[in-house]
Amino acid sequence: MKAGFVALVGRPNVGKSTLLNYLIGQKISITSRRPQTTRHRIRGIKTTPEGQIVFVDTPGMHVSQKRAMNRYLNRAAASALVDVDVIVWLIDRPAWLPEDEWIFERIKSAGVPVILAINKVDRLEEKSVLLPFLEQAAARYAFADLVPVSALKGVNLDVLEKKILELLPEGDPIYPEDQITDKPERFFAAEIIREKLFRTLSEEVPHALTVEIEQFKVEGGLTRINAVIWVEREGQKVIVIGRNGAVLKKVGERARRELERMLECKVYLELWVKVRKGWSDDERALHSLGYVE
Repeated sequence: MKAGFVALVGRPNVGKSTLLNYLIGQKISITSRRPQTTRHRIRGIKTTPEGQIVFVDTPGMHVSQKRAMNRYLNRAAASALVDVDVIVWLIDRPAWLPEDEWIFERIKSAGVPVILAINKVDRLEEKSVLLPFLEQAAARYAFADLVPVSALKGVNLDVLEKKILELLPEGDPIYPEDQITDKPERFFAAEIIREKLFRTLSEEVPHALTVEIEQFKVEGGLTRINAVIWVEREGQKVIVIGRNGAVLKKVGERARRELERMLECKVYLELWVKVRKGWSDDERALHSLGYVE
């Protein structure tokens, strides 16, 4: 049997979380069209008769490190390259961007097999550009494989998974066969609320907010969840709440419905919005809010 760890790395918004969810067959990582939706390393565990793959979803790696949050995201992504057996480097087009070159240098130093996966091939208008790019990539580096995929449509993901299994070492399962992640339900409650905020709010606000679970209490067939949505300015608080509380109510309803599906029970969800100035550029604040590698 094969067993090992596989890091999913790449620029922000290239489809790493969508890929993880499809491979696991269940929603593990939240998704949105906005970059930097993923802020934590999340392990998704897939066990089959052939082996156990522990996928490690990572925040998008990016050159900018101006703010404490940016530095944390890069540290979280880079630390996932340590002690893994395989790296799947995801790009979202058959082209090398400046950010890709920066990531490439970090991947090469990891010293493990690297699969280059070109995502979103279903969106390619000119399929003819794919083969020359694959030839160019093969000439640049000894990739373990080059796999065009579509994480959203499931294109070629069976090929990708088969190659990953081939590269993993032989060994016993690392986790119990029925376990699919290493994160607790409390963590996913905060992530689901944050996802609904990302999908509802205007462009600049989502990156200035985070969610902290203050209470997660199971009472028979009911789970009570109290959460604080932290923002950085009073103006953002007004936007998150909305006129007569309309935005917060919409976010709460959507989050509650998904939490009830996940937890398979009734959920009582209560949300507050509070201001903590400059939290995303404060190392201590980040640590206290759970941003720890």
